Amino acid sequence: MGRVTGTKRIRTVRVRDGQLYAGRKSDHVAVEEPLDIRVNGQQLSLTMRTPGSDLELIHGFLHGEGIIAHREDISEARYCDGAVVDSGTGFAQNTYNVMDFTTSRPQLLPLVAKSFTTSSACGVCGSESIDAVRQKSRYTLADSWTIAPQTILDAARRLSDQQTVFAKTGGVHAAALVTRTGETLVVREDVGRHNAVDKVIGWALLRDMLPLQDCFLLVSSRASFEITQKAAMAGIPLLACVSAASSLAVETAEEFGMTLLGFTRADDDGDGRMNLYTGENRLDLSAAAG
Repeated sequence: MGRVTGTKRIRTVRVRDGQLYAGRKSDHVAVEEPLDIRVNGQQLSLTMRTPGSDLELIHGFLHGEGIIAHREDISEARYCDGAVVDSGTGFAQNTYNVMDFTTSRPQLLPLVAKSFTTSSACGVCGSESIDAVRQKSRYTLADSWTIAPQTILDAARRLSDQQTVFAKTGGVHAAALVTRTGETLVVREDVGRHNAVDKVIGWALLRDMLPLQDCFLLVSSRASFEITQKAAMAGIPLLACVSAASSLAVETAEEFGMTLLGFTRADDDGDGRMNLYTGENRLDLSAAAG
């Protein structure tokens, strides 16, 4: 398996009290490598990701795109020899950057005509329209429970401490699945915010936990259409993001009946803030003043 972090010798440049300073130091960087995703031998996607949890990543990606619904839809997953040739033997090396999934049923073959090429920055570009995504969604989002804002802020505060790769590099996103009682089930990090989400949903899929009706998704990035879509596909009724929500994310959350929170920021002293965009019914505001 590839490295998660690497080390780079860098120049440091600072200006202090009008004086220019320059130096050198070693710095940690987040590793970004390609992952060639193949289904039944056919190339489906080439995504840039942080190596690690590739099995969860691809399961989550295939589920979010409606190609699989259950863990049993995949009969085999294996790393393949990549494009790198060993100079000594002349044989192709397993770089752990090519992975082939074999489906258990022929009808699960992907549509070759659809482009799934992704990057760590943009997520799944060219996804289907909101109406088409809604038709693929298998779950009705639970609306029978409410959650206190303090529970969400506590989870956001813990997430900062659980981002071990970010602490070293400052260059990755995180996603976490949290129960409505506040227990963090899993945290995954990746250079791509969509990859981090795919990893935690894939983690749950491999444990037969979908739909995630009693959980919320916490991400360290902004709320985009793709992340909102992935949450809805997994049956997650509440999405909390550290940064802003896009207009399409808000519209998508409204269409699905999802609670969408942005600017979820927790202070060390227990205070914090969040913006509620949709789904007020799931947030317990009974003790709110004003």
